[in-house]
Amino acid sequence: MHIPMNSYQNNKAKLILKNVSKSYDNLLILKNISIDIKEGELITLLGPSGSGKSTIFNIITGITKMDSGDMHIDGKISYMQQKDLLLPYKNIIDNVSIPLIINKNKKGQARNIVKPYFKEFGLEGYEFKFPSELSGGMKQRANFLRTFINSKDLMLLDEPFGALDSITKSNMQKWLLNVRKKFNSTIMLITHDIEEAITLSDRIYVISEKPASIKAEFILNNKNKYKFGSDDYIKLKKDILNLL
Repeated sequence: MHIPMNSYQNNKAKLILKNVSKSYDNLLILKNISIDIKEGELITLLGPSGSGKSTIFNIITGITKMDSGDMHIDGKISYMQQKDLLLPYKNIIDNVSIPLIINKNKKGQARNIVKPYFKEFGLEGYEFKFPSELSGGMKQRANFLRTFINSKDLMLLDEPFGALDSITKSNMQKWLLNVRKKFNSTIMLITHDIEEAITLSDRIYVISEKPASIKAEFILNNKNKYKFGSDDYIKLKKDILNLL
């Protein structure tokens, strides 16, 4: 299923996967996966847990090699994994600064670079707190800011809000949309939450059970049509459910 063109169609491609396949121990995990993402887009890979979505991210980042297929990447990738990877013995500003420190910036210089972003990311006043002093939502903001500092060119987010309660998740989704609009970042997100996918995405790729293949692509041209509870929202959710 394919619903044609979105407003990003004429933007340059930041990532193209074409007919990518991957097996582990003779078990086929990915089968002919073809995905593209344009500059400024937010696309979602939506599918059941364990269907191979994270394997796609691992191939994009070079952690895992594909068996066959082609890939084109334009720009630098940053990857925010499911786990909370904030270092417990470092305060938040130094956690966020880690990508800059790795790139040979001195500690004071790195802090000066990241500090202006703390207000934009809702973390002002938390610079010198430790991860244990932050709520789940605040930790995810810090995780996201560190990912952003590493590269806002193309960000891969692997179920970033999966561990949060429903109220915090809803607030974080609104926050992500605002941040994304302000910085015009290109984002690919993994989720198995249909409502999250509809709320956040410009396009949704529905992934099958293993061996994972693309079952459908949905393009959400007019986000106002897909507001929670609208007829279009309900129909789209039903269409997706029928594929899973």
